[in-house]
Amino acid sequence: MEKPADSATLPLSPNAITVLERRYLKRDAEGKVLETPVDMFRRVAKTIASAETQLKTGQDAAALEEEFYRMMTTLEFLPNSPTLMNAGRELGQLSACFVLPVGDSMEEIFEAIKQTALIHKSGGGTGFSFSRIRPARDVVASTSGVSSGPLSFMKVFDAATETIKQGGTRRGANMGILRVDHPDIMDFIMAKRDQTVLTNFNISVGMTEAFMEAVENDGEYAIINPRTQEPLINMPARKVFDHIVDLAWNNGEPGIIFLDRLNRDNPTPHIGEFEATNPCGEQPLLPYESCNLGSINLAKLVKDNDVDWDHLKTIVRLAARFLDNVIEVNNYPIPQISEMTRANRKIGLGVMGWADMLILLGIPYSSDDAVALGEKLMKFITDEARQLSFELAAERGAFPNFKGSVFDKKGGKKIRNATSTTIAPTGTISIMASASSGVEPLFAVSYVRQVMDDDVLVEVHPLFEKIAHERGFYSPELMKKIAEHGTVQDIVEVPEDIRRIFVSAHDITPEDHIRMQAAFQKYTDNAVSKTVNFCTSATKEDVATVYRLAYQQGCKGVTIYRDGSRDQQVLSVAKADKLPEDTVPRETKKKGRKRERPRALRGTTYQMETGCGPLYITINEDDDGLFELFTTMGKAGGCAASQCEAIGRLVSLAWRSGVQARQAVKQMIGITCHKPAGFGDNRVTSCADAVAKAIQMHMAQHGEDSVAVKQNGGACPECGGPVEHEGGCCVCHACGYSECA
Repeated sequence: MEKPADSATLPLSPNAITVLERRYLKRDAEGKVLETPVDMFRRVAKTIASAETQLKTGQDAAALEEEFYRMMTTLEFLPNSPTLMNAGRELGQLSACFVLPVGDSMEEIFEAIKQTALIHKSGGGTGFSFSRIRPARDVVASTSGVSSGPLSFMKVFDAATETIKQGGTRRGANMGILRVDHPDIMDFIMAKRDQTVLTNFNISVGMTEAFMEAVENDGEYAIINPRTQEPLINMPARKVFDHIVDLAWNNGEPGIIFLDRLNRDNPTPHIGEFEATNPCGEQPLLPYESCNLGSINLAKLVKDNDVDWDHLKTIVRLAARFLDNVIEVNNYPIPQISEMTRANRKIGLGVMGWADMLILLGIPYSSDDAVALGEKLMKFITDEARQLSFELAAERGAFPNFKGSVFDKKGGKKIRNATSTTIAPTGTISIMASASSGVEPLFAVSYVRQVMDDDVLVEVHPLFEKIAHERGFYSPELMKKIAEHGTVQDIVEVPEDIRRIFVSAHDITPEDHIRMQAAFQKYTDNAVSKTVNFCTSATKEDVATVYRLAYQQGCKGVTIYRDGSRDQQVLSVAKADKLPEDTVPRETKKKGRKRERPRALRGTTYQMETGCGPLYITINEDDDGLFELFTTMGKAGGCAASQCEAIGRLVSLAWRSGVQARQAVKQMIGITCHKPAGFGDNRVTSCADAVAKAIQMHMAQHGEDSVAVKQNGGACPECGGPVEHEGGCCVCHACGYSECA
């Protein structure tokens, strides 16, 4: 057993310390960091252990505090981010995910929006089902008018989130779900074809067993009016399914959730049905429930070339107690959530470092042995967590909604927690632990990270670097080659047996992703958050096959991402009557001269919101195309204004000298500074990025042909590092940025 760390020996990487300082450690009003990582862990351990005193369990709270502290400082277990951020601080909100009900009346809808704002202000994410809202153009008796439908109200939720998230350390994220039998389902499926819409939402279609059977049989299924509960029409299931596949292939959304399967495992059906999940889909919750999550670092639990089952048992039991204590000391954002959470006492103990454990054991991720071990491991964790919950019930009492629950009907043995296990995404806490995320394969063996002064650093997976040194094939040149290549699978300098175990997300088939998800789902109370990665060349039929396989193998939902499908920007090319750049004679290029400025030009001014304030960008054209660009800062003067003026002059000179607009955009798009603004496709990462986006808007409005070009290879909007789609979300492993947190 590892000893607890002090400030000097805490096993944190430089990257982990950077993430902690940026996102977790306590600061004063001026932004000065007031605590060390060790202080943070001590603060959390003390706060969570104090529940023992509140509950009068007879346990020694001080001794338990030391056990919690050791478990976190050795990085064997970490709770979800809000617990690390807020335990022992004034806010005191420790939960990551919530589900709120959305009714069909105007009062219910706007009450939900108000409650959403309070949750987002506290740092939580929210899930909703919009399936109870009557469809667009349905009757509204109170006004003798017609309804606007669920999508219109989703946009109001989205706008509220956009407003609240400005200035928080964790921005609000949403999951929007619509049942597949809702009359507006086709509009919902198509909603994010325009990626500037609902940018604060993940969306998923709630599929039913009846629908999936109709898909398999190429049959029809009934569309139901939620207001009257009466069938309206029958729809061809395959057509709807194909539309879902088409949109997911295009940009990764919508995801799918199997609602009947969620409710098959609902431990408290007498209290209500599952209609929605948290933002990443792994936690089905009843209205007003929250869940407290935490993850065991499996990379720390390998001993003598095997899983250290005895120590794993110790950590599972300690972590489950920790999470039950969180429920007691949590400061919930609204009374209804406090009541429902305490009534069911759901916890979600999960894992991270699964890919690391397989590497340490010499087992390839895509092998039958890995799938078998995944099942065995998760069964062990769930069994031990439930056993601890039985013991806690004897010590503290069963969860209040126990009577009438599945546990009550199956034999009556009292249990403390309605659920015990969840596989959540672990983007930021896995960076802290230097572990692979959740049950995902490796993000990368080696990758290039851009830092603020434009230096390029090559980040290498620590286990790969260690083995490379031990086996004598390490070199900086090889690590850079691997980073640029994206895989070690066909790099001959890496021994074959090492290539076999160091596989990344794109080295395994989508079917292997599903097999692993299903293996962990088999013994997980709630659900498994995982992204099925496809290569760029994957077909729509490939996506459809994976959806069917997920259903057949018992998964509760699926999120897919086809490489490059969401990281593309539309950049302008030269007008059709111009010679392509590569056909211009070399002599002409060498003797090129800049165009003279006419007395009058036509143009448009665009207002772009930046971290330095509003930036007004004027783009002028002559008869030959783009000619010049001027900028004006809303807050005149200062460094930002002068730099923007310089950008405008250089862009103008480039255009007048024959440089294509797309080349200017490619150089500026995605440049970051310390003051980004906005989110998603509306995010502006710097003044230079704002100029690039304004040029794109101008060209699009003037009907230019366009080509798709990747934006910095899917760069992080905060640090410029590589972004990976995993666990149903977008995560930067360089700085901890997450679109779902």
